[in-house]
Amino acid sequence: MSLVPGDPDPFDLVVLDCDGVLVDSEVISVQVDQRVLADLGWELEIEEIVRRFVGRSEANFIAAVERELGIELAEGWDRTYQTWYHEAFERDLTAVDGVEEALDRLRLPHCVASSGSHAKMQRTLGRTGLLHRFAGRIFSATEVANGKPAPDLFLHAAGTLGTAPERCAVVEDSAYGVQAARAAGMHAFAYAGGMTPAEWLAGPGTTVFHDMRQLPELIAAGRPG
Repeated sequence: MSLVPGDPDPFDLVVLDCDGVLVDSEVISVQVDQRVLADLGWELEIEEIVRRFVGRSEANFIAAVERELGIELAEGWDRTYQTWYHEAFERDLTAVDGVEEALDRLRLPHCVASSGSHAKMQRTLGRTGLLHRFAGRIFSATEVANGKPAPDLFLHAAGTLGTAPERCAVVEDSAYGVQAARAAGMHAFAYAGGMTPAEWLAGPGTTVFHDMRQLPELIAAGRPG
């Protein structure tokens, strides 16, 4: 089905990423990631961490570290580092600017589908006062075989909520997330107000925007011609 501007019902479901879309956690996470990687012996610039890891799962992060450093991380390796993340989130985490206003005006059913774990989303969405908005509609990459950029997570969320992929709008802020939306046959609304440059997000089946307050109108307009 071809969706064009003017379609009275362009989408049936909005699937939102969590980190960088709902909670302004990416800059915090990337800064702590840099400290963790340096402590493990892998020095990376912030831009390279964004390019490699933003939008991907913890399992991908671990596999990359083990591959790069030629080590095997034992169970519990991250216990100390988790304290670093928790302290930074407790001190600095907020909702993404404008997202509460956008959610208030979003008239379609919506859910969360994130590379993060359920425990992480409970913590971050709870900390920012957004958790109650998504009760029973939170999906994690831990539930599927392959994380982003594979389409598995978005297809799982859509299937669970009984929505055809082509009737889903995905809101993402990472290149891997946008790739996953495209692979799922869903239109991506790519938020470029965070860590990932707009040019990394642009491409087919994608609407790039910079202000979260624009989201309800962009979704209502549907896919560009």
